[in-house]
Amino acid sequence: MSEKPQAAAEPQVAEEGSSGTAPAPAPRRGFLAGMGAIAAGGLAFLAPVWSGIRAALEPLERPPQDTDLVPVAKLAAVPDDGVPHKFRVVMDRVDAWNTHRQLPVGAVYLRRTGDSVEALNVVCPHAGCFVNVAADRSRFVCPCHKSSFDLSGAVNDPASPSPRDMDTLDVEIRDDEVWVRFQNFLPGRAEKEPVA
Repeated sequence: MSEKPQAAAEPQVAEEGSSGTAPAPAPRRGFLAGMGAIAAGGLAFLAPVWSGIRAALEPLERPPQDTDLVPVAKLAAVPDDGVPHKFRVVMDRVDAWNTHRQLPVGAVYLRRTGDSVEALNVVCPHAGCFVNVAADRSRFVCPCHKSSFDLSGAVNDPASPSPRDMDTLDVEIRDDEVWVRFQNFLPGRAEKEPVA
């Protein structure tokens, strides 16, 4: 008998994505482990972020420091004649994050009589204008609303619109220099209230 030649068997190629069996469901333990890893990663990420936020905001939580005395002039620059002389005040300004060096912040009148030095803020307590020494050097006058003060800064005219005397400032003499605790006060009030 004659045998018929058999056709060569063609290899069976499985279609991609089908293995012929259903995929095994992911075990529950694997899901919980994945969720735990995500939670741990989130906490690890939040720790430095929170620290950065705290570090950035920390300066805002510090209480404001008291205004320190600043050097205004050499004692020799203030004549011993009892006449007030105007001096500019420069100081470092510090906010929550920055320090600005030697900025002009105002001016004061220094008046020396013997060994004593008095300091007055140049701002009028009435409306905040700058007070001048009168031409005859016997008093202070405000050019805005005609407030008038004697050389010690006291109101000397009953018609003066200023609600209080000129603002005095603390003074110390350190190593032949005049140091002043400079601050501004709210105008238009009977009592001295520092500007915040």
